[in-house]
Amino acid sequence: MKAIQSALQWLFMRVEDLFNRAFGDRINPLYHLGSITFFLFWIVSGSGLYLYAFFETGVTGAYDSVQSLTHGQWWFGGILRSVHRYASDAMVLTMMLHMLRYFAFNLFHGFRWFSWVTGVALIWLVYASGVNGYMLPWDALAQYVTVTSFEWLDWLPPFSGTLMRNFVYADSVSDRFFSLLSFLHIGLPLVVLLLMWIHVQRVPKARTTPPRPVVIGLVSTLLVMSLAAPVLSQGGAANLAKAVMSVQLDWFLLALYPLLSQWSLGQVWALVSGITLVLLLLPLWPQGRRAAQGTLHATVRGEGATAAEFTLRPGETLLDAGLRAGLALPYECRNGACGLCLCSMEQGTVEQRPYQKSALSDAQLARGLALMCCAVPNGDVVIAVDGFTGASATEVPQYQARVVNMEHLADDVMRLRLELPGASRLDFEAGQYIDIVLEDGERRAFSFANSPQDNALIELHVRLVPGGRFTTHVFEGMQVGDTITFEGPRGQFTLRDGIQPILFIAGATGFAPIKSIVLDAFARGLTRPMRLYWGVRHPKDLYMLALCEEWQRQYPNFSVVPVVSEPESGDGWEGRIGLVHDAMLADFPDLSGHEVYLCGSVRMVETAIPAFLAQGLAEGACFSDAFVPAARPIAAEATESGVQSPSV
Repeated sequence: MKAIQSALQWLFMRVEDLFNRAFGDRINPLYHLGSITFFLFWIVSGSGLYLYAFFETGVTGAYDSVQSLTHGQWWFGGILRSVHRYASDAMVLTMMLHMLRYFAFNLFHGFRWFSWVTGVALIWLVYASGVNGYMLPWDALAQYVTVTSFEWLDWLPPFSGTLMRNFVYADSVSDRFFSLLSFLHIGLPLVVLLLMWIHVQRVPKARTTPPRPVVIGLVSTLLVMSLAAPVLSQGGAANLAKAVMSVQLDWFLLALYPLLSQWSLGQVWALVSGITLVLLLLPLWPQGRRAAQGTLHATVRGEGATAAEFTLRPGETLLDAGLRAGLALPYECRNGACGLCLCSMEQGTVEQRPYQKSALSDAQLARGLALMCCAVPNGDVVIAVDGFTGASATEVPQYQARVVNMEHLADDVMRLRLELPGASRLDFEAGQYIDIVLEDGERRAFSFANSPQDNALIELHVRLVPGGRFTTHVFEGMQVGDTITFEGPRGQFTLRDGIQPILFIAGATGFAPIKSIVLDAFARGLTRPMRLYWGVRHPKDLYMLALCEEWQRQYPNFSVVPVVSEPESGDGWEGRIGLVHDAMLADFPDLSGHEVYLCGSVRMVETAIPAFLAQGLAEGACFSDAFVPAARPIAAEATESGVQSPSV
């Protein structure tokens, strides 16, 4: 079995990586299979209720009522009939993929046995409900499905042929029997809904609604399929006096039916029973490497002296356990792709389940970082999480702010100034950030560019990214007076107390949090030497160089070194050329006795930090803040927003 799981893991990881590149990890459908299934259930239920309102439950009127809906009301009833069918098929597909993914990643042992077992029951209930639905249109397909199903059920000893008596003669099926079939098609979905609710009870913070882009994509796909290939009745009205010779089957819900014609009924029951038994017993299958037994303890440390403790069940990830304890831990995909749940391992070790390299690089892993959504402790652990305040998951405050000023700092950089209602002020530490909440709940994070002392307005630097959802809106649609919803402040990229000289490195709009930190240092009268290396591609990207040069003239302990990596002949650039961290390394062959604050793309951070350490910088004296796209570390130049040091 291990070989099968390994092969499936390999396949899932590569398909997920492909989808991440195409859709981004936030709307990768493979990370939302459970919530997509819930959404499809509501589509099936809603469309089914409308269809049932026009459906005649008597055997003589059922076929005609469905035909009337399909053709006489094709513009709505006909489309909804097709949507109902395709959404049911899609629900089967997402449930099977969901189960297969959990099998591949071995997520059915320990406390997860309950969700696994209820999931197996759910799949068979959905199949039963879908098969029952095919009986109601009372066409040739309905006749085939009904007769074949009851013949199969009749093989069981409790029935012993009694069910097939309803189909001996052409008029054997009564309105009473047909009403029973209709009642089952209402009752079974209600049981499915109840079991779905039970199924997610042991999943902390389980999501039952997919992101809006996924919803739009699903609905659009279902509508296009319904218009391109409308669902129609087959073979005319059912006639028990004639055998059904040929029908087109729904291979998602009726894949078992060809076997009922080719095998003995007992063999099919043996196959179904065997598969079900194997699935139900899988949680008892011995694990190759047993998880730590007994209750484990974890301590999470955050900003300042903030700390919280929680317990873990055997095999439980740090994220699931923390969310179960009600802690407001950062996360998004819960599948090792977004990188938002990154933590530092201070004590103890973890087993890291499969994850995408874009979320946790080998260099980060070597430095003791881990993804909480994939980290299963081998014993008691202590972790550190940036931005953790000790708050419960229900205590994240949201604010409404009004845009009072918009100013182009460069062709692709906009300065936004926001004002809270009633001229109230938001307390924060220099270097922190806020999460801007979009209409569908997605977040875009941007750092404070103003100092904590000057907090009448919030200043953000927004860099335009082609195709970026929020940044494009800022440049093309936002106006003064618009309202923005945000959460925060968050983050730990703040200036530490000390006496060592400070070296700042800012990549592009990573200048925003550095600006806040420097202004705060001036306001507090810090005399520690501070040098800023600001790296950009072109001279025009140094959108506030004049301000830095003014600081340099006004404060003897501050200096700025602009570095351009791709100057052009017409730029007239006469300053430093190359990569910004290389410029600093050239100026400081020995970094011992310094503190370094690095803010830029993940690529820059991961390249620079090992070089700094190799040149004498103490590991505890290097503080970094990497751009991430909405939730995942990636180069800022190619992303729409950055958490903690966002400026795009």
